[in-house]
Amino acid sequence: MALIDRFFARAVKRGQLNVIHADGTSRSFGTPDPALAPVTIRFGPGVAAAILRDPALGAAEAFMDGRLVIEQGDIRDLLMLMTGNNRWEDATAALDPKPLARLANNIAHRIGRYNMARRSKRNVAHHYDLSRRLYDLFLDADRQYSCAYYTDPANGLERAQLDKKAHIAAKLAIEPGMRVLDIGCGWGGMALYLHQKTGAEMLGITLSEEQLKVARERAAQLGVDRKVRFELIDYRKVEGQFDRIVSVGMFEHVGTPQYRTFFRKVRELLTPEGVMLLHTIGRAGGPGVTDAFTLKYIFPGGYIPALSEIVRGYEGLRMFPTDIEVLRLHYAYTLKAWYDRTVAARDEIVALYDERFFRMWTFYLAGSYAAFVNGGLVNYQLQLSRSRDSLPITRDYMGEAERGLRESMTPGERLFA
Repeated sequence: MALIDRFFARAVKRGQLNVIHADGTSRSFGTPDPALAPVTIRFGPGVAAAILRDPALGAAEAFMDGRLVIEQGDIRDLLMLMTGNNRWEDATAALDPKPLARLANNIAHRIGRYNMARRSKRNVAHHYDLSRRLYDLFLDADRQYSCAYYTDPANGLERAQLDKKAHIAAKLAIEPGMRVLDIGCGWGGMALYLHQKTGAEMLGITLSEEQLKVARERAAQLGVDRKVRFELIDYRKVEGQFDRIVSVGMFEHVGTPQYRTFFRKVRELLTPEGVMLLHTIGRAGGPGVTDAFTLKYIFPGGYIPALSEIVRGYEGLRMFPTDIEVLRLHYAYTLKAWYDRTVAARDEIVALYDERFFRMWTFYLAGSYAAFVNGGLVNYQLQLSRSRDSLPITRDYMGEAERGLRESMTPGERLFA
């Protein structure tokens, strides 16, 4: 039995994987399972060795290059089959890379964690300064590129992203006349929503020139650019005082050595009664490393933190952790919607870039989806306050405010809901 066959025999017990080797021989692994779609893959020369060296990166690059061809099912089916046999809560290790590959990944991760300001902008541009048309094709109309909030798993993406904004706005407890800072404002959707719903004066900051351009265009088109401003600036350079700070989907780019710097800056920017809401992908377990595929192709310098690492970032800074919520499957539902929209837009994405980029993007989205369904990833929403008295002492106000925000949807929002 070939070494790769031994690997699959150990890794696939549930569901059926059919492998056609480069020499034309074929083998089947596992047993049919209605929860896992059967998958057939064909290897080109060298693919088996690449997967044995580093299962995730080897499979990703072979798929991107067209040397690993999926003849039955698709890349999402393949990754769900493999991770479904290697679920985080089961603590198996069949898919771990070899020791040498793990060492290389650890070294690359540790280097990438030192995400100083001069590297942050370059890292952000690598991902977020892609064609705006690409993001139009798979995101919702407001370009919310972060975990949506599914009050019902049957909801569509547009509704779930509207509900995410309402969920966050309710936690922020913004009052008229407040100044609000949005760290990592994306294309401006959250800042524009918060201003529309609360009248707050907003400052959104980003390191992406493409996102800045779009956000400013949107504010100008809505006639609110005097109250909703966007700047190309690192959070470490921001000055002034803010009643509220929100940061959604940006903390993954901060880098663990900078967590203390991040929270110290947040405290400096908050008024004495100020409140901060941090929304980030997180690890359900302890600290880890960023996988080689993500570091190389998707988010250079990126890292998903464990809750313990986030807590160490603000411990001793005399900010109260007033609320912590764990969103478990919400990002899985979000990523499924993004993946389906990406596949539906295949021809246009290939025309924008090429076939290899399309395969890379689908591998990224499918892998992320599998990580939330079978892996150890969740989303955390942490609320921090400088004062013990600035928020109500129970969570009831959040639900009341959230219901009010949903009831106050504009006609345009109702179209999506």
